[in-house]
Amino acid sequence: MTVAPSTGAHTAPERVAATLRDELLDGAHPVGTRFREEDLAERFDVGRHTIRAGLRLLVERGLVIHERHRGAVVAPLSRQRIDEVFDYRKLLELGALRMALDAGADLGPVLAEVERLEALAERSPGPSWRELTQAHSAVHRAIVATAGNAHVLESYRRCEDEVRLLLTFVRPDFDARRMAAVHRELVGRLGTGGETAVRALTQDIDHTGRAALLTALHRAEESARLLGH
Repeated sequence: MTVAPSTGAHTAPERVAATLRDELLDGAHPVGTRFREEDLAERFDVGRHTIRAGLRLLVERGLVIHERHRGAVVAPLSRQRIDEVFDYRKLLELGALRMALDAGADLGPVLAEVERLEALAERSPGPSWRELTQAHSAVHRAIVATAGNAHVLESYRRCEDEVRLLLTFVRPDFDARRMAAVHRELVGRLGTGGETAVRALTQDIDHTGRAALLTALHRAEESARLLGH
């Protein structure tokens, strides 16, 4: 079967990577899924070298890992992975917010993204999980962008897909309305400025995002224990 090209992807490896990325961000490939080159080559009607190049792009984005003798695999959730990604994200977001507050930057673009998230939450039928995390990511990218530093923003973009992939694990705990409400409260507290704004963003990253993932990890570990794995 030939897969239709994805918007924004120009080369064959990019088209392969874009399609698989969309599926991963929708939670279509569970932990442990192995992407077999021969199967993907048949699916996309391309050579295996094209598939390998596409999978390398996914590895670079943190969406899959490469295991010796197994190839590209969807990595499991772990405390180390959660902490590494969220510590990196926290460092960049809080640093950018402090820069923005010190400069008296306009937080209007953050509010605009929250309003888009709220509109998405009101849509019927509701958004896909990928659409929801895309809107969520846009809110936090807007926070980083208020610093006005292109290098910081580019560094943040490197972790966006991996954050979105991790959020597929908390899908049972969040829906669009809850996510919109959480970020409406966040943007309100950011608008007060000072340490109140910094504490609000810290709470959102650590006590909403990171904590939800750790709960999901505990749930998965408990299920595995009960099943004797």
